[in-house]
Order: sequence, then structure tokens, then C-alpha cells
Amino acid sequence: MRIGIDRMAFATTNDYLDLVELAKERGVDPNKFTIGIGQDLQAVVPPTQDIVTLGATAAKKLLTPELEKNISTVIVATESGIDNSKASAIYIKHLLGLSDFTRTVEMKEACYSATAAIQFAKGVVALNPQETVLVIAADIARYGLNTPGEVTQGAGAVAMLISRNPHILTLEDTTVAYSKDIMDFWRPLYATEALVDGKYSTNVYIEFFLQTFTRYQQLTGRELADFAALTFHMPFTKMGKKGLEGLLKDRNDEVAQRLRTQLTASQLFSRQVGNLYTGSLYLSLMSLLQNSDLRAESRIGLFSYGSGAEGEFYTGILEDGYEHYMNNIQEELKHRHQVSVAEYEKLFSSQLGMNDRDIEFDVTNDPLPFVLKGQKDHQRIYEAK
Repeated sequence: MRIGIDRMAFATTNDYLDLVELAKERGVDPNKFTIGIGQDLQAVVPPTQDIVTLGATAAKKLLTPELEKNISTVIVATESGIDNSKASAIYIKHLLGLSDFTRTVEMKEACYSATAAIQFAKGVVALNPQETVLVIAADIARYGLNTPGEVTQGAGAVAMLISRNPHILTLEDTTVAYSKDIMDFWRPLYATEALVDGKYSTNVYIEFFLQTFTRYQQLTGRELADFAALTFHMPFTKMGKKGLEGLLKDRNDEVAQRLRTQLTASQLFSRQVGNLYTGSLYLSLMSLLQNSDLRAESRIGLFSYGSGAEGEFYTGILEDGYEHYMNNIQEELKHRHQVSVAEYEKLFSSQLGMNDRDIEFDVTNDPLPFVLKGQKDHQRIYEAK
């Protein structure tokens, strides 16, 4: 039985910041951001949006009444949880109007957990072929104003349906997971912004990719020539390049050139949105599929990484007509609203965060279909507009 990704959709906020403008404001050479980090634009989060609203918005784009009938499970992968007990999947399931006879859970392991969610979803479908699992990777990357990590912030959600006879990508059986207790990035319960050792984290990322890919080759006997493309978790696009070059080194033959070209295609959307944590790998996959001319039956490698640390390398085979089962991301990104650095800083500081007070936000100007109206009696209030 073929099981894999049947549909995909992406959602981000309506506001964005031009990183050239941020560089000028911070007294930094813009090339450090656009070339050194590999980022151009960054999603800016208004207080009326969080992982619940973004996740529900992404899912709404791919659901139809007929598809909803088969959803047995909703899994939200995030490291931006809004409650230490209640799963964000419950809120999203309610906003989407899904059946109460639906399993809802939330998963955490830094940026990696969406991949675990997909693998678990594959198991659910294998046991119950008539069922579909909705996997949502939703996150808001925050490092603080005027910090070294500021340029690698971002926000968004990728929603995926995992089912039998998928229309986008059939998942192959061999996967390689790899984990170690490493402190390269973490977010204590008392902090809304992450703590990170950037250079160390980059080195760990490359090591985990090489370890998982080498082990995959040992298990399957496959070579680089067997791949049409490799996709990477990209908290910033230069990270994916570092991973690929760590493998290719000085190799410059036809296969290496092809993989570099496809990597560029996979970076385009991330350059315009920023860091999605759990969703970064899957936004890069969508970028690859919408900005290249890959053919059906092509094999794609996917490297997932989450600090702390865990990595996984796995593969999928493209299905015929895959391009018809995703939303047009580039077209949607054209209609966002640019904010100034001052406006961005105000919005950044207006988040609900760990505030315990009652608060009501003005949702009038938020064009997304789901909004966070505020908080009352320690309960977040959501609305479908």
C-alpha cells in the first residue's frame, strides 16, 4: 500500500519586514543578511495571530467537506505551544469544525517533530487505510529585538494530509533517525525567546545530516545519482547550503550541479518568510515542487533537524500531477503588507506571550480567516471570521 503526503498548504501572516531595511536600522551591512544568512524578507506577527490561527488557516486551504470525513487524527508539531497541558490541535480542530470523534495531540522536539508526526501518521494509515491524518507544523520563531538571532525570525504553518494513494509524495520505507542530548538551542519554560549557540548548532546540524545520510546509504545502497533533489530543514537558507556542501565538498559533476540547482529552488520561499521551525523543511519541499520542473517518479531526499538534538533522513517518490495539490505560495506572498522597522518592533512587543491579564485585541484589520481576539480569565479567545 502506498502511503504519503496527499495534499499540502502553507499560511503565514499578512505582514512582512524587508531585511535590508532592518540591516540599515541596526547598522549592519545588508549583505550580511541577504548573502551571509540568505534571507530577504521576514514574516511579522501581529498580536492577533499565533500557531493556532496560522495552523487553522493553512489547514483550511486544503480541506474539503469530502476530505474532512476521513480525518481521524490531527497532530500539531510545534515548539511555540500556547499551553503546557492542552494541545493546540484541540483548538484547531474546533476552529475547522471537524468531528468530535477525532484524535488531537501536540508534539515537541524543537524543529524536528513534524517529521515524527508524519512517520506516526503513516503508521495510523497503515493500520487503518480508510483514515487520513492531518499533520500541521506551526511555529513562531522569536529571538528578541536587536539580537544576533533577530534576522532568523519568522512565522507560518504547513498543513499536510497523510493518506493512502497520495497525490504528492509516496513515502519510502527506509528512514534513519539520530538523536543526542546536545545543548545547541533551547527555550526554558520561563522564556518567550530561544537561547542558542549558533555556530555550534550549525556544526551539529551538518554532523547529523552526514550521519543520517551515510547510514541511509549503508542500508539502501543508493548513491547521490539516485536523487532528483535533496531538501533540508532551513531556519535560514544558508543552513541548507552548508548541509549540502558538507556532503558534496569539491564535487562538481552533473549530479552535484543538479542538486545545487534544486537546492536553490527549495530556498526561494524561505527567503521571503523566514524561520518556521517545525515547518521549515516542508516549506522548502513546497518551494522545490513549485519552482522546479521535477518529474513524476523522481526520488526526493528530506533531512529533518531539531536542536537538542534530533535528525532524520527519509525519502519519497513524486506522484504524477503533484503540482495540483498545493496552494500557490508565490502568488499569495505577493499580496502581503510591508511594515517599517518601527512598526515591526511595536508588533513584536505586542504579543500576548506570558501575560496573565485579560486583554482584547482589535482584529478589524487582520485579513486572515482565524484570529486571536485576546484572553479572558486565563483563556485564549479565538474567532473564525
